[in-house]
Amino acid sequence: MRSRIVNIITVCLVTLAVLSPGVVVFGIIWGRHIELLEIKNSTYAVNQIGTDTADEALQQRLLTTKQEDTKSNPAQEILTTVEQYKIATMLEWFFLFFPICVGLVILFYDRYLVYRAAVLQEQIEMLERLWQQSIEQ
Repeated sequence: MRSRIVNIITVCLVTLAVLSPGVVVFGIIWGRHIELLEIKNSTYAVNQIGTDTADEALQQRLLTTKQEDTKSNPAQEILTTVEQYKIATMLEWFFLFFPICVGLVILFYDRYLVYRAAVLQEQIEMLERLWQQSIEQ
């Protein structure tokens, strides 16, 4: 029983050791990707402000209000990148803690089975004593 638990914990720790560097690298790359998208969106906004004259800005506003349904808003793009970042962070934590949680669940379940076997053995011994007392009387 103990060797099985030790094997399970060893597998969980090895899995954690194998997956954790990948999760860390993925987190770093994803953070850089988010920074790149923010820089890209901010430079797009700065370029739009710098190149438009007053008349072009007015025409652009009229055009964008007409085509607002078809054109995506940069603020919405940023929102979606933030949502994607949150999802990626949740996936990182999931892959990091899932093997640990599985190992702990198996460990606690084995402990529970040992406890239940001990309680059952005590009940059997008590019933055998009662049975022996009833035979003697």
